Amino acid sequence: MGIPMTFRKVLFAAALAALPACTQAAEPVSVMIVGTFHMSNPAHDLHNVQVDDVLAPKRQAELAAIGDALAKFQPTMVAVEWPADITDQRYDSFLKGALAPSRNEVVQLGFRLAKTAGLKSVAGIDVDGDFPYEPVMNYANTHGMGSLLADANAEIETFTQTMNGKLKTGTLGGALRTVNDPALLGRGNGFYRTMLKVGGGSDQPGAELFTQWSRRNTLICANLLQRAGPGDRVVVFYGYGHAFLLRQCASETPGYRLVEANDYLPN
Repeated sequence: MGIPMTFRKVLFAAALAALPACTQAAEPVSVMIVGTFHMSNPAHDLHNVQVDDVLAPKRQAELAAIGDALAKFQPTMVAVEWPADITDQRYDSFLKGALAPSRNEVVQLGFRLAKTAGLKSVAGIDVDGDFPYEPVMNYANTHGMGSLLADANAEIETFTQTMNGKLKTGTLGGALRTVNDPALLGRGNGFYRTMLKVGGGSDQPGAELFTQWSRRNTLICANLLQRAGPGDRVVVFYGYGHAFLLRQCASETPGYRLVEANDYLPN
């Protein structure tokens, strides 16, 4: 004789109730991507924001205000744009008061926040990558596409000069709020999409540049996902050129929730 339908429903409900808590949805990882500019002026990029001395008392007060504001997010993890081994070594020295004064944003923003939050470590998630821009320039210049490249770069340079002006008259917090505007980050990523127009047939230098850029950011994202755990509250400090793709990573990954940096950054 079969088991009556009503009794089967009761057994099924009892089995569900007996499932362990781990089968329930894990608490999401909250991720805040804070796009930054290089505060030590290394001039490594095609277009470089110029920052005055962040070790000056005025800038130190502004950085302290940024750290205090971001600490309200209550981060359980801070991730930065340095490789893991260098980050581990330097953060340990930083906590011991043995790190030489540094203008680098990793120290001024990432290490400062991690110390304020009482974190014993900082996650270095950077991955080096190729940026084959010269083949793009060569193809554009020999195929009548020089103006397309010039226009794309001019737009970025105009924004760079705007940022330089803001930094001369405003605060570091205000400048960070500007570069973390989601609409602006989307327009900035448009540069890489524009590069896809540079090429033809089997010769695709623009697509190769886009592929290499995407690959680097995908690997950075993988490092982030592999370090974070359920319920973590992560603040990621990275050059704002990376922010669009890292935000996309956080918002599209199951179990992750993107938090807007501008909900916390001070003016």
